[in-house]
Amino acid sequence: MSKVLVLYYSSYGHLETMAHAIAEGARATGAEVDVKRVPETVSPEIARNAHFKLDQAAPVATIADLEHYDAIIVGTGTRFGRISSQMAAFLDQAGGLWARGALNGKVGAAFTSTASQHGGQETTLFSIITNLLHFGMTIVGLDYGFQGQMGVGTVVGGAPYGVTTIADGDGSRSPSEVELDSARYLGKRVAETATKLFA
Repeated sequence: MSKVLVLYYSSYGHLETMAHAIAEGARATGAEVDVKRVPETVSPEIARNAHFKLDQAAPVATIADLEHYDAIIVGTGTRFGRISSQMAAFLDQAGGLWARGALNGKVGAAFTSTASQHGGQETTLFSIITNLLHFGMTIVGLDYGFQGQMGVGTVVGGAPYGVTTIADGDGSRSPSEVELDSARYLGKRVAETATKLFA
């Protein structure tokens, strides 16, 4: 079975929730799954004043962790249509892994959250995917086997490029059951793909 890392940054807990749903889907295949977060880069005072969710249980990842997985699913909230500075600061330290080709051929996928339906979800997913492609990873998206991303009857995240959720401007909207199902689906697809590649 494959070994999967769900690596995320979450200011307010939306992506923490999505990360655990992704892990649940991956574990359903029998994969060994770890959920880790990247280090916070703002001061504790700023984080508290901005009401960041500071009680996240996931351990903090190190760059050295990354090469020990068959698949890495990366999630971060959008910052003006691109990845957060916290995730960028973490991935920017991976030059040594890139130089050695340590992640070449591993499976990668992306997830994100925005305040609004049109708040840069797809460009943020591509911002994550761009990093993963530079690391030599094989990308798995949210294929249309997941029908929950179709239709216009309700507000829902999701794109062929990865899993998404919508938080609302004040952060009051939690991931919907459809969005959590999309996360489980992506986790399952990534783990299955990694198992096929590395079995």
